[in-house]
Parts: sequence; C-alpha cells; structure tokens
Amino acid sequence: MDIFVAPVKFSNALMLGDLIAELSRRFYSKINLIELPVNIENHMSKERKQYFSTSIIAEAINFTSAYDGKVILLTDLDIFVPVLTFIFGEAQLNGKHSIVSACRLHEEFYSGKSDDKILFERLMKEILHELGHNFGLRHCLDWDCVMHSSPGIEEVDIKGNAYCNKCLPKVEGCKQYFH
Repeated sequence: MDIFVAPVKFSNALMLGDLIAELSRRFYSKINLIELPVNIENHMSKERKQYFSTSIIAEAINFTSAYDGKVILLTDLDIFVPVLTFIFGEAQLNGKHSIVSACRLHEEFYSGKSDDKILFERLMKEILHELGHNFGLRHCLDWDCVMHSSPGIEEVDIKGNAYCNKCLPKVEGCKQYFH
C-alpha cells in the first residue's frame, strides 16, 4: 500500500523533501508526492481565522479515488475542529485520509526562534501519529509511542518518535524504528 503526500499551502520544499525521505526510511511502502486541487479558502472560518480540517479532508476525498493507499495532506495553515481551539492534525480512523498542520509545530510560534530540526521532528511525529489513526490505531498510553495523545506542544515534544511494540504490528508496511 502506497503513501501519498499532498502539500496544500505547504511552502517549505526542502522540509517536504526531508519528510518524504524519512517516510521512505520508515515504511516499505512507496512514498509519492501528489498535488490535489483543494480550494483551501472554502474552508476558512472568518470568525476563528483558521481552517476547518474535517472540511478540507472531505474535499480532498473527491480527488483521491485513483490513489490506492493512505493520503496525508500537509499544510502550513492553522487548522481546527469545532470542539477544540486548534489541532496539529486529523485523520479518518481506519480510513484513507489525514491532514497535518505545521503552523503550531514551528518553534517560533512559542519562543520566537526558528528551529528547522525541531520542526522536522514535530512534523514527523504528527505525520506518523495521523497515519497510525488511518491504520486503525487509537491513542496509546505509552509516552514513548508516537500514538500517545498530544493536545499541546509539550506532549508532542515529550512523546516518542516511533510506534511502540504494541502499535507497530498494526501499521501496515512500517519498518521497526529504533529511536
């Protein structure tokens, strides 16, 4: 099963290349870069000044029937679901589609200092986390597991960067990764 990475208003081409390379190291699956004609402005909440992630995924579904595998959208935009102030990502549980936002994963969002290494680590954790949901995983109680819940940036930084031994067998095509 392939993994398709679709940047939607994601501007860092170098980071995108590094993320695809890392996914290729971690999965036996082929990692493909695709473009989806999602009209992102249709999903903007003027009141919140954020983008509704569930609605973005719903539109993306219209363009991905030909892709056999998991589709992960990457964006720089601030995303939300109505019951939460913000989210780092969203996924269809046991489904095909997910989205990850880099917006609140940037270190400068918190400290004012740019750090591409921290951004890369956070993005990889959240991409793996949302893909885990696509493969049917729920949140894991193990803090060393990338599937641990992370409602805030501190939890993203603290949790592990790989699937635990309990979660790993459920992620199709994932190689064992030692952090």
